[in-house]
Amino acid sequence: MKTKAAIFINLLGTVFFVQTISSQKIIPLDTLHWKIEAKAYVLETYKGQPSIYLQAGSLILKDESFLNGTIEYDIYLKEAQAFPGVYFRINDADAEHFYIRPHQSGNPDANQAAPLIKGISPWQLYFGPKYSFPYHYKYDDWTHVKLVVNNDRAQVYLDYSEEPHLSWNLFHEAKEGEISFSGGNAQGMYIANIVVDKEKDVIKNFEPIERKPITGLVQSWEISDKFEEKLLVDHTKLRSVTESRTWGKKVTIEEGTAANISRQVRLRDGKPGNTVFARIIINSDKPQTKLFEFGYSDRVVAILNEEPIYKGTNRWRSRDYRYLGTVGLFDAIYLDLKKGKNTLLMAVSEDFGGWLVTGKFEDPSGIKIKTK
Repeated sequence: MKTKAAIFINLLGTVFFVQTISSQKIIPLDTLHWKIEAKAYVLETYKGQPSIYLQAGSLILKDESFLNGTIEYDIYLKEAQAFPGVYFRINDADAEHFYIRPHQSGNPDANQAAPLIKGISPWQLYFGPKYSFPYHYKYDDWTHVKLVVNNDRAQVYLDYSEEPHLSWNLFHEAKEGEISFSGGNAQGMYIANIVVDKEKDVIKNFEPIERKPITGLVQSWEISDKFEEKLLVDHTKLRSVTESRTWGKKVTIEEGTAANISRQVRLRDGKPGNTVFARIIINSDKPQTKLFEFGYSDRVVAILNEEPIYKGTNRWRSRDYRYLGTVGLFDAIYLDLKKGKNTLLMAVSEDFGGWLVTGKFEDPSGIKIKTK
């Protein structure tokens, strides 16, 4: 494994490579400095490196906050489905996140930069070359990961590359927060040589990829309070469901693609419910039929003027075993509009990957759209 001049301290606190770097923040890897929440873990030397084996859990840095700087670590990848990575700037259920998909080696989605927003990682919205890059991983040696963070920007370097593999704009306002490593799932993962340096925050050759927006989208949706998806099963009782909702929150389009419901509603807050109504008002200058293209994640029931007109599923692997459930204008319905005010409700239910809604009228003539 290639090494750089640094001080590394193993999990037992033993220095095994020394060269003084005054600006570097060295964190001893022991239970005094790290909180370990896992199904199982082992502190051991693995493939020549003092490391921690972490199964279905997290390694959380104690009593430290991180805003800007560099996070480096080594990880021994397995050719199996897992999502090992690092959360940083963790504040409650919000964070920044970078992780590896070792089972997608060589593919365009071999890794992922994404936010954690109220406990949801909406990778079904933040996808494509703006947030991932192809990379061929090795499974017989350690992989070195370096993240550089500076205010609203971040870069990742793999295996001591001189140039960043990915540059992206961060998703949350810059705010100090915790650092945590996780994602080994039941397969487990080995991590070694974790180093955090809060002074090394230089961003170089920052060239984030731009994403082409979808034109003509409905720009904002009004969002109801959360309720249980099972209330939608009996369509004869939908009116009572809609009338018992509270309103007032709005979500707007992000990435030029979709509105992120989790910006306003927390899915996992200990209260029942995984569904909200997203609402727009369509004022039509005459009775007419309009084609409405839309997207959602994970499931939806569309209701026009209190009548259900569509039900669909777009969750991960819902259409075949490779299907990701990413959001786009993949579905469409014809809306039979009356003259005057028409109310379109999209009851959007979420499991994981992104609580999302989007839509556009191919021909918006003769209508005006607003949130109530």
